[in-house]
Amino acid sequence: MSATDYLETAVLNALRGTPLDINDTYVKLHIGNPGETASANAAGNTERQAVSFGVPSGGTMASSAAVSWIGVSDTETYTHFSIWDAAVAGNALGYAALTTSKAISAGDDATFPSGLLTWTVA
Repeated sequence: MSATDYLETAVLNALRGTPLDINDTYVKLHIGNPGETASANAAGNTERQAVSFGVPSGGTMASSAAVSWIGVSDTETYTHFSIWDAAVAGNALGYAALTTSKAISAGDDATFPSGLLTWTVA
């Protein structure tokens, strides 16, 4: 996963003593690369879902529970996801491509099983 400019700056500021305060994380779906601000190529269903991550190991952490969108609004193929610090507005923290794209039809549910969404710091 790539960190956004916001997160990179926040981490550097944390090293200077400015607290990095991220209490919750949310995932947003994309139909193409969301870019550095994670605002490009948003899926038709722009609702963010809460996501929890397990304890990091070896520089990687994975989602610790399934994440679902119920009755999505558009027929499309999800290719990327982004992680945010708020359900609405907030700051984009990172973004990545899905290992396998997920085609979905309007009205269907989109579910990503526990462990599928990962964040690696190298």
